[in-house]
Amino acid sequence: MSDADRERLYLVTSVPGPMWDRSRERREQEGWDAHATFMNALEASGDVVLGGPAGDGDEALVLIDAPSEEAARALLADDPWSDTIVRIASVVEWTLLLDSRPTG
Repeated sequence: MSDADRERLYLVTSVPGPMWDRSRERREQEGWDAHATFMNALEASGDVVLGGPAGDGDEALVLIDAPSEEAARALLADDPWSDTIVRIASVVEWTLLLDSRPTG
C-alpha cells in the first residue's frame, strides 16, 4: 500500500472538562446518553475506528479516520460533551504499521 492509499488516522486524547463530576462514573455523567449516541454515530459512519476510556483514569482515547487534524477536531466539535464534560488534550497523527483488521 502506498502512502497515498493509506488512511489518515488521528489519535485523540480527551480528559475531564470543567463540568466533569468526579463523584460520578463515566456513564453517570450528565448527558451520557446524548454523548454515547453521538459517538456511536461516528463509529457507524467509519469516522471513529476505535475508542473508549483508557486505564483506570478519566482519560479516553479515540482513533479517528479523517483527512486532517482540523477535520478530526471538527468531527468531535458537535459532541454534546465537547468542552464541558470532556476536552481534547491532544491530537496526533498515527501511522499504523501493524493492523490486523480485515480489509474490505
